[in-house]
Amino acid sequence: MTPQHRGSTPAPARVPAWTVVALAAGTVAALAAAAGAVVTALMSKAIVTPSEPVDDVKVLGYDEEAGVVSLAVTADSILPGVYSLRFSGDTGHARLGEVRDVADGVVRRTVLKVDYGDLHAARAGRISGWFFIHPREFDVPVDEVEVFTPVGPAPAWYVPAAPEAHGASGTPSTHWVIQVHGRGVRRGETIRAVPVFRDAGYHSLHISYRNDGEAPRSHDGKYALGDTEWQDLDAALTYAVDHGATDVVLMGWSMGGAITLQAMGRAVHRDVVRAIVLESPAVDWHDVLRFHGRARHVPELIGDAAFATITHRWGGIVTGQDQPLDLDRLDFVKRSAEVDVPVLILHSDDDGYVPSTGSRQLAEARPDLVTFVPFSVARHTKLWNYDRAAWNGAIARFLDELAL
Repeated sequence: MTPQHRGSTPAPARVPAWTVVALAAGTVAALAAAAGAVVTALMSKAIVTPSEPVDDVKVLGYDEEAGVVSLAVTADSILPGVYSLRFSGDTGHARLGEVRDVADGVVRRTVLKVDYGDLHAARAGRISGWFFIHPREFDVPVDEVEVFTPVGPAPAWYVPAAPEAHGASGTPSTHWVIQVHGRGVRRGETIRAVPVFRDAGYHSLHISYRNDGEAPRSHDGKYALGDTEWQDLDAALTYAVDHGATDVVLMGWSMGGAITLQAMGRAVHRDVVRAIVLESPAVDWHDVLRFHGRARHVPELIGDAAFATITHRWGGIVTGQDQPLDLDRLDFVKRSAEVDVPVLILHSDDDGYVPSTGSRQLAEARPDLVTFVPFSVARHTKLWNYDRAAWNGAIARFLDELAL
């Protein structure tokens, strides 16, 4: 062996190839685990964090003289029917009529009215089913009222029943409907239902609830997918009873459907709930959330981890929730035996946001109480817009049957 000279650099030790491979594999695994944790955290937060809808359709031009707007083709922008176009970050609102023509990725639609905003300058917007801005557009009395919820006073619209709804003795109607809007929107979503219920003799109460941008925030400012919001609907039931209601129909749209189903079994005044109408409802959140995971190509393992995060107390560190969610308690396919009032469900099979599978399964499980009215191409909460006659007719027949 040749002695090493003082001051010379020792030869580096040779690292076995298997060690290099193991270190590399460990690094990749660690990175993958870290990436998975990040995606899980983002997905968990997205499930419970309120957010505003985004402008997802390009506005390509507006011909004011012809009364036509050109939009990029999307699943919503080519739907037959009448819709709102909310544009330029909700600073503008136009009402759209039927499709004129579709060619080369562009759809041209009739513009019925521009309520506010500069449609000429618009570059993006979104198609909404709301259509109406305020219930007064139906030329009916409307009162701005407050419902005193556990998180504070929440604004609501009260629309009285038509005068002819009074009985022969002149006694006012005691039938009420409480309208509960969906996730990420406000009570304006429910205005479309005013005429059909008013014609049937119902007073309408269109409510707001915690974290929707109109009602007060909860302590944590997070959605509970119906697991706490039902308390605000419970307060609205108290308001209705205090103002003469003897029987109440609850109508829930999208996440509002989950809220109404919770109130059916948990509200103080659940005894006055006569029936429920559901529009594009979230009946089974497991199904809804898995649908969104698949749409975003999220691995099922990540989805399961996100479910665990939002349903366990330790998950609040990630999501900011005060309390974990009970997704089983929110699953009315699994809890179908607990349905104890007539339910009408209107849902489109191409919903694109809340799959109709939960609605269909609930109807199949409880054919004695649940009536399912399917649509095929009406998308999410746009059934009235797509076919007003079918939508109004289904609800009117349901209310007539309740009166028998």
